[in-house]
Amino acid sequence: MKYLFIVFFFLINGVSFGQKIKVLDKETGKKVKNVTIFNESNSISLTTDKNGVADISSFKETEIIVFSHLSYAIFRIKKAFLKKRNFVIYLKKQSEELDEVVISAFKTHEKSKRIAEQIAVVSLKDIQQISPQTSADLLATIPGIKVQKSQFGGGSPVIRGMESNRVLLVVDGVRMNNAIYRKGHLQNSITLSPNLLDKTEVIFGPSSVIYGSDALGGVIHYYTKTPKLSEEGKVTSQLFSRFSSVNQETTTNISAEVSFSNWSSLTSISYSDFGDLKAGQNRNHGFSDWGKVFYFSENVHGNYNENPTENTDPNLLRNTGFHQTDVLQKFFVPLSKNTDLKINLQYSESSDIPRFDRLTELNDITDTSSLKFSEWYYGPQKRLLISTQLLISPNKNWLESGTITTAYQNVQETRIQRKFGSLDRSYREETVNIFSVNGDFSVPLTEDKTRTLSYGFEFAYNDVGSNSYGKTLTISDHEIDGFSEEFKVQSRYPDGGSNFLTSAIYFGYRQDLNSRSTLNTGIRFTNTNKNATWIDETFLDFDALTISRNNSAVTATLGYVYKPSRNWQLNSVLSSGFRSPNIDDIGRVREKAGNVTVPNIHVNPEFAYNTEIGILKYFNKRRFRLGANIYYTLLDNYIQRDFVYNDDGSIRQVAFDGEFGNAVNNQNKGTAYIFGYTLNYLGKIYKTINTSGFITYTKGRTYDTQEPMSSIPPLFGQFEINYKKDKIELGAVFRFNSKKDIEDFNFTEGIDNHELTPIVNVNATNDLNMFYGAPSWMTLGVNGRYLVNDNFSVQARLDNILDEHYIEFASGVSSPGRNLSVSFTANF
Repeated sequence: MKYLFIVFFFLINGVSFGQKIKVLDKETGKKVKNVTIFNESNSISLTTDKNGVADISSFKETEIIVFSHLSYAIFRIKKAFLKKRNFVIYLKKQSEELDEVVISAFKTHEKSKRIAEQIAVVSLKDIQQISPQTSADLLATIPGIKVQKSQFGGGSPVIRGMESNRVLLVVDGVRMNNAIYRKGHLQNSITLSPNLLDKTEVIFGPSSVIYGSDALGGVIHYYTKTPKLSEEGKVTSQLFSRFSSVNQETTTNISAEVSFSNWSSLTSISYSDFGDLKAGQNRNHGFSDWGKVFYFSENVHGNYNENPTENTDPNLLRNTGFHQTDVLQKFFVPLSKNTDLKINLQYSESSDIPRFDRLTELNDITDTSSLKFSEWYYGPQKRLLISTQLLISPNKNWLESGTITTAYQNVQETRIQRKFGSLDRSYREETVNIFSVNGDFSVPLTEDKTRTLSYGFEFAYNDVGSNSYGKTLTISDHEIDGFSEEFKVQSRYPDGGSNFLTSAIYFGYRQDLNSRSTLNTGIRFTNTNKNATWIDETFLDFDALTISRNNSAVTATLGYVYKPSRNWQLNSVLSSGFRSPNIDDIGRVREKAGNVTVPNIHVNPEFAYNTEIGILKYFNKRRFRLGANIYYTLLDNYIQRDFVYNDDGSIRQVAFDGEFGNAVNNQNKGTAYIFGYTLNYLGKIYKTINTSGFITYTKGRTYDTQEPMSSIPPLFGQFEINYKKDKIELGAVFRFNSKKDIEDFNFTEGIDNHELTPIVNVNATNDLNMFYGAPSWMTLGVNGRYLVNDNFSVQARLDNILDEHYIEFASGVSSPGRNLSVSFTANF
């Protein structure tokens, strides 16, 4: 009898032990404490301890158990199924109920139902399905974002009619925008391979309270993959490979993850080789030759050809190919139960990238063989990031959690150009070293966390070096065999060096006024200081050889979320933003289309004042959502590129690389507005069918000069539907873009590239009558994925099925024609 009692005792304890469940973070593998666990009737409620463990023996086997935490999406599971999971639950940031957890909005984990701003989240699963060639292609699929390309090796995202240095790019909490991010079109969004990304978040509208200068149109925040902890200790690896027919692209990504309970490491290397792009052949827009390349320059890879070469296939866009290597090394180390350390190393390097729109520029628009440039390309673009993040959770009265991020970045850019009929080649080399540190902290003011205070600081120092020189080529047997002499060339930025310092503090406050409404407020003070020195005045006379300018701004935001019921959410936002002129704004020198940009040291900050309203309606147990956002942004003291006049009223003429052109520079103007809306839907319409879609409209004009604003895209949208069952995934996507009339282009700045639209009257005396504007277009694509087993999958996409020829608004290169891409993923 005694032995039977002992056996019975151990059996009972074994069952009890089996009823303990552990809750872990799906992204990091860390234990999650303070997770509320309850049944649907709320008759039982438990909380995980500091080890993420709770005893669930009081729940019935047939009950649905709900796991809830402020920083994670709600998770539901029947208790009987927990055994198959070894009584381990992984919480993640997104659920079927479309209740995403967003980091970017407040720099802390926050559920979307408490955020008033328009946001978009692209998950790892979305990235894998889209299978973009570059990160710019990924951005082009996000509702409300349009991407411009001057060459295939680039991509300039446009958010709410704002572009380049009016849109802030961030990677892992570190600003990518630097002192030479320019106005116009900026192609730096591709310097991070999409294969390294875990997700991408976008905040629409001015976000200067949290992020400071440049966040006028919005913030694009890339999050790279992070290694996970594992109590067992394991090593995993993955191989991804893709081929695309439209440009003979081959991409290979290899990653290896080492996971232990006290540290983890992720190494990921991605290499992409892009050949020349093939444009679509079906020209339903009615312009038979628009976008074709009849002649091209063969002056690449050391070759020399005195004259342009005839292109045997005008739809093949010669000089669009390049290759790029991206490396990510990340370590995750829990220093203590309340402190984690992330070490983040990123490196990106491209080959030479041909500037396609300049290589197809004509001296005479009636003669397709009159190419102006024999060489115009970017030298290898290099980006190095070394960053550490200290994540702390001291749970003090003045600080519950926070993140301190330190970073060093080195960015190198080179521009090389030479004209036909000349042996003189010019080089312009820029190097930017960026040192930054920022801290973001939060503390709940009440035990139930209905009132939270956030605060933080930021310091960023940019040191800019600009070098320029020219070399005269010597030719032998149609090859470049050396240089005969060197000559002076005007530098792009101040040749004596320049720097740009930003310092800021901010405070934010969030309060749940009741169970249905949340108030978000914030204020930020930012100070910027810039210094620049010019030495060589051979080509230009400067107002001052040495300058020092200081600017400061206070920005604020007020957001209100009201949920009249579980399935309705109403958002409203009042916010302000600003952009302080950087080194590019005040000191750039360059030539395009006969206009030479010259420095203007007197440019002041531009400001944005924004109001917006959002409506969300949920269906199907919050698995499907309709949304609408409408906004109005007032720009004050906005910066626009305009002509520089002499005292007699004539346009000043300046020399650049041996030719004279009209002088233009950045100038402060009066006021302008941008108005727009995005309608979207997302979610499940059946247990095996997901769908999404959006339509975006934007309009912008200046109040003072009554002309269209630059970078305002025409109406555009996308609709897609996806089917998933067992091992098969199928999808279809429809994209469209309406016509942009020529009178809606901004002619003053040249950013809209109206001269690259179809010509309708070559003899017209003005551009308004000469050019057509941007034609409308639409494309259709299908995709599929088959999961062979848990470790191997294959995927295929057929985009632009009808082989439609089209060019995105303001772009200098045609978009891809019909493209078949095939890829596979293998896990080891």
